[in-house]
Amino acid sequence: MAARVSGATHAPAARIAGLDALRGIAIVAMAIYHFCFDLRYFGVTRADFEHDPFWLAARSAILSSFLLIAGISMVLARRGVRSDAHWLRHAAVIAGAALLVSAASYVMSPRSYIWFGVLHAIAVSLVVARPFVDRPPAAAAAGVVVIAAGIVLSHPAFDNRALGWIGFMTHKPVTEDYVPLFPWTGVLLLGIAAGHWLMRGRFARLSLLDHAPAALRWLGRHSLVVYLLHQPLLIGLLWLALRMG
Repeated sequence: MAARVSGATHAPAARIAGLDALRGIAIVAMAIYHFCFDLRYFGVTRADFEHDPFWLAARSAILSSFLLIAGISMVLARRGVRSDAHWLRHAAVIAGAALLVSAASYVMSPRSYIWFGVLHAIAVSLVVARPFVDRPPAAAAAGVVVIAAGIVLSHPAFDNRALGWIGFMTHKPVTEDYVPLFPWTGVLLLGIAAGHWLMRGRFARLSLLDHAPAALRWLGRHSLVVYLLHQPLLIGLLWLALRMG
């Protein structure tokens, strides 16, 4: 994702099959979660995604996996030195995708649309975490502080959309997806530290996933497109299935 600042232009970093597979697993888990959520949306089930410990833990695990992988990917991109312009374009693409998600969710649920979800958080966190990409100890320390602050601290001043994207709200806002910078940027920062740890071993610790099904690796390579398309497809297919049933 991000790269070390340099005027030189090197070949892009080779893809790590195990990391692509890991990202693909996260995509599958996310799709399953959203499918279950859609079942409730259509009244098929009555799952309590807002309070049930199982669903809360599932959401946290899936979010954490995406943010950790985003941090690891920032370190991996250091293999291929690229310009700041390339990195900024990448962050801008994710930000644009986040705006599309906001617009689509507003059409579906105007009262609870996504105004700062996972893509919003990743886009901003890429900018915030950029200075830490070559400083794994600082990234790990900052990650722990950000996570702890996001969990422990709250103040009514942040109970609005103008500041709520930072975190520290006293209650979860009415929205389909809320991923504030505190604590979630901290997970991405830990991903940077993890990326350096994995790189020291030439990503051998992910070698068990090198021979994962090709479909998983494909999903990992095209995760942003899959993220944008999977919900419209799931909702459309469920709508058709329920009408035909």
